[in-house]
Amino acid sequence: MSKTIAILQSNYIPWKGYFDLINMVDEFVFYDEVQYTKNDWRNRNKIKTLQGVQWLTIPVKQESLEQKIKDTKISDKKWNIKHWRTLSQNYSKANYYKEYKDIFEELYLTCNEEYLSQINYKFISTINDILGIKTKLRYSSEFELIDGQTEKLLSICKQCESNKYLSGPAAKDYFNESLAKQENIKIEWMNYSEYKEYEQLHPPFEHGVSILDLIFNEGSNATKFMKSFK
Repeated sequence: MSKTIAILQSNYIPWKGYFDLINMVDEFVFYDEVQYTKNDWRNRNKIKTLQGVQWLTIPVKQESLEQKIKDTKISDKKWNIKHWRTLSQNYSKANYYKEYKDIFEELYLTCNEEYLSQINYKFISTINDILGIKTKLRYSSEFELIDGQTEKLLSICKQCESNKYLSGPAAKDYFNESLAKQENIKIEWMNYSEYKEYEQLHPPFEHGVSILDLIFNEGSNATKFMKSFK
């Protein structure tokens, strides 16, 4: 029996491609045992505004370069209030904002988690529910990890009893496919090209923004503009 997994660092309110990746696998593992990288997608994402694309960033404490994502703490407990205010200001005129306002308002205003990983998990899990994604979510801390970039990933695959690994294309730079072949694990690469445009509030169109943009603008039609939903 074939079982596909994906292993990826948790991101804050990720773009639609991240959720397509989750939807295309049987289990999705948050790879938060690895180093936290500054100015990356772990704690920030982009939204559309009248003035153009804007970053929403969760302020975090980085106490060392070796700090892991799972150990990264929030530095401003009012970040959630500020982010919700910004989202409300910029999406209140979107076609489906009112339909999803209560869900996201409660999500933001009750988000008192201390760790970034917990926040990302909470948001991704809620958005999965909205999109109808049933994939099982797990943390890399559940597994025994060994040394080596590719070896770590393959060891998680084996512990999940998975024979297929779906990865984002950026991993091609370091992933050793011959090792996967030795372990009888098939590697497949996610293709993030050729997404259809949808109705956004402020032109020009931008694909690389948070999934919240798609949900507020297209509502239950959001999955029609994603690739993994048939």
